[in-house]
Amino acid sequence: MRPQVLICSYLQKELVDKLIADLPEIDVVYRAELLPVPQFGADHRGRQRDLRESQIAEWRTHLADATIMFDFDWWQPKAWREHSPNLEWIQATQAGVGVRAEALGHTENQVRITTAAGVHAKPLAEFALAGLLYFVRELPRLGSQKDQQRWATGASNTLYGQKALIVGAGSIGSEVARTLSFMGVRCDGTIRGTRVLGQPFERSVAFQDCDLGEYDIVVLACPLTEETRGLFNRQRISSMKVGALLVNLARGPVLDQESVVESLNAGRLGGAVLDVTDPEPLPAGHPLWDAPNLILSPHTAANVDAENARLMELFTKNLRLYLSGGKLINSYDPFLGY
Repeated sequence: MRPQVLICSYLQKELVDKLIADLPEIDVVYRAELLPVPQFGADHRGRQRDLRESQIAEWRTHLADATIMFDFDWWQPKAWREHSPNLEWIQATQAGVGVRAEALGHTENQVRITTAAGVHAKPLAEFALAGLLYFVRELPRLGSQKDQQRWATGASNTLYGQKALIVGAGSIGSEVARTLSFMGVRCDGTIRGTRVLGQPFERSVAFQDCDLGEYDIVVLACPLTEETRGLFNRQRISSMKVGALLVNLARGPVLDQESVVESLNAGRLGGAVLDVTDPEPLPAGHPLWDAPNLILSPHTAANVDAENARLMELFTKNLRLYLSGGKLINSYDPFLGY
């Protein structure tokens, strides 16, 4: 039986057409009129449509036939055992799928899941760099002087020669380290066990053993697991160097946000750059909204126009590996949570 691929979230038509042309040995179902309406080009959640019963019935038929899905089912994702008895593999559209996969019941490798690890690495590294330069080159001060029409000479800091700790040396953490290294920042990466990191990292360090007071910059880029939940707690934030910068590209629950707000208000942290929060969306009145020296992104730093093209490149490679019996790229391990 030919593999039946069901596209479960929005893609540009030209990307689907290219997939069909590149892999004629598979059947691809893309019914854009049944999928949630995207709010931007790379929106894989979207706004659900008000579908007729006949359209829901059609979607159920596609679910039943699918052996491969691009993204999780948008309709009743927890009912995949019932609705998709032939399902063998899901290509996720996000890198950190652990929390979502567990919530949907993918806990025992009954269906293979591959993540989008690496697809979002460059946009997130750019976001981290932009946030760090914002504080290091004192752009708020320049903006204030411009508003006041005040010409004041002076000097700012530079990233060159600073030292960063990257917590999580996967695809995102490695790309951040590569980007910062290009700017002259010396980057250490955290490891588990005896693994040794190569370039762009200068040193491999166990997170439990490292002295946070050594670092001018700390970047969180680790997956959210039971081990990393609350990892960057009050004690660790208070042990950072005075004036240090903190970046969170991981997940909100990795970080003690209350302590971040306190450290920013007290001037201990020089600045924080957050792409994620806990909870999401961040409610009105939350202390993070009013914290000084804070850049806050609504978990959108990885959303760029080129995302879908990168996702389809990865999916096409994995489909070829699937057809040839090879090892899929970015296989998710539910027992590790990433």
